[in-house]
Formats: sequence, structure tokens, C-alpha cells
Amino acid sequence: MSDANVIFLCPGQGAQAVEMGRLWVETHPASAQTFAAADGAVNLDIEGSTASLSELCFNGPADLLNRTDVSQPALYTCAIAAYQGLLEEHGSIGVRASAGLSLGEWTALHLAGSIGFIEGLRLVALRGRLMQAAAEQSDGSMVALIGADEQQAQAVCDDAARGEVLVPANFNAPGQVVLSGASSACERAIEVAEGMGLRAKGLAVAGAFHSPLMEPAAEGLANALEEVELIPPTIPVWSNVTGRPHDENDVDSIKSRLVQQLTSPVRWSQCCESMAQTLGTDEDEKPLEWHELAPGSVLRGLFRRIDKSIKVQTHDKPEQQHAEAETTTRSSN
Repeated sequence: MSDANVIFLCPGQGAQAVEMGRLWVETHPASAQTFAAADGAVNLDIEGSTASLSELCFNGPADLLNRTDVSQPALYTCAIAAYQGLLEEHGSIGVRASAGLSLGEWTALHLAGSIGFIEGLRLVALRGRLMQAAAEQSDGSMVALIGADEQQAQAVCDDAARGEVLVPANFNAPGQVVLSGASSACERAIEVAEGMGLRAKGLAVAGAFHSPLMEPAAEGLANALEEVELIPPTIPVWSNVTGRPHDENDVDSIKSRLVQQLTSPVRWSQCCESMAQTLGTDEDEKPLEWHELAPGSVLRGLFRRIDKSIKVQTHDKPEQQHAEAETTTRSSN
């Protein structure tokens, strides 16, 4: 990794799982320090639980870890702990670019030097609380469409909305689109989609993320960002809202995109396509390597659908444990 130009992909909500980050902490002091700093910086205090962020990551319970106001700071911390562990292993990493799915865009901006770890963590924790509150204030849900393109997804929304909020929310990969909006509109969307020959499935989520129903959260995040000084990123960071790199010379635009992201569709497929095209060649001729930070391997799976020519290495576990797991999997098949 130290002899390559590395592109980091940072996971978003949905990648969380009990025990995430534990092996990094047990094997890498730098990862342990990251989690310890997070524990000292945020007080979750969810539903009467006094467990620290690290305790919820390592031990659960899953129902608390899956809450939006817990999973977002947890995912941010876990990814950066993995990055710090990789730095410890390799000494230095030549990071060429970064991108993250929804919440992961904050991680990507930290890797680019735009925001410090603790300041970013506190904003991410606030983002999670605001989104959780907005979800609880509205009756919203989300629906996954399989086999739909953007035009078909919009057609489903147009037919099923009937005066309620229903919009495309995530363009994750070709043929994988998520809709978001009022629960009753989402129920109608399943029927409309099936009538169009598409597969549709309701998702177990707290609310209608990346839709106009998140406007109260967007307003709260905008107010918080007014008090924050972002630093221009030192590497290209891709925006979920545009599917293109942020303008590194316009930090106000970056703030605006982070706010817009809460009510706009996440264009992850377009981000990955743009990265593959833009970063296909490097001036210094070093090889390009694509790496997904912990936890999980969701982004590797999506990239397989977006561009099969690019291989993404995941870091859900440290390299030794990951290699042992891969060997065990192959021997059992």
C-alpha cells in the first residue's frame, strides 16, 4: 500500500455490525487510541444506556447500534480507527482520493484533512441526532427497487406519490435504487413497481432519509456548520450530491453540499463511475489501489456492479485476520 496511490472508500449507515472495530483495537494501539478519544468526546446516553461508543460497537446490543444517532458516530470512528491502524502497519500511505457513502463522506473529508477527527465526530453525532429526531417527527420509510434505472425510479415515484413525499434517495449501483418518503407512499410504490415488472422491498429504517422529510435535520446541520471552519481538502473528495469531486477551493460549497445531502439523492454509482474515469491514470505512474475502510464490505459489493474491472480490498479486520478468514472461507467451500 505504501508504494501505491490509494483511493479510500468510506462506508455509510447500514454497514454497522456488533463487534465492528474490535480486532483493530485489540491489535493496533493507534486504533485503540482512536476509539478511546471518541469515547471521551461523545456521550451517547441512548434509551437509558450508559455504554460508551466503543462498548456499543464491540458488544451491542444491535438494536441500539442500529439507531441512527448511534450508528453514525460509530461508523465514522470505526473507519478512522481502521485507517489509523493501516498507517501503523505501513508507515505512510499515499492517499490519492477519497469518497464515502452518505455518512461516509464525512470520513472521506477527514482523510483529506478538511476537518479534525474530534470536531468531525461531534458534527457526525449531531447529524445522527438530528436525522433520528426528524425521522421520529414524520411517518417515513424507504423502499429498495431492484432492476430499475433512474427514469423508472422517478416514474414509480410520480405514480405512487399521490400528493405525498416520495423521491429517489439512493442510486447505489446500476439496477439498485432506493426510494424514500411517506410510509403510505412507500407502500404504494411497492405495488406500482411490481406492476412495472420491477422487484421492490420495504427497508427496515428509522425514517425517510435523503428526502424532503429530513429538512428539519438539514436546517440544524446548516446552523452547526456555520460555526465550523473547514480546511480545503488536500486530495479530491467526491460529493454524494453531484457525483463529482468537491471544489477544493470553495469550502462554503462543501458545507452546502453536506447539508443538501440530507434531503437530496445519494449518487454513489455516479461517484464511483466518475472516480474510475478520473483516476484511471496517474501522473507518477504508481499503481492505483482501491481500499474500503471498516466496517464490512458493502462498498466492494456495490463496486462489483458498477465497474467489474476494479478490485476493492476491504479492511473490516486487520490484514492478518482478514487473510486468515479468507483462507478459512476458501478451505470450507
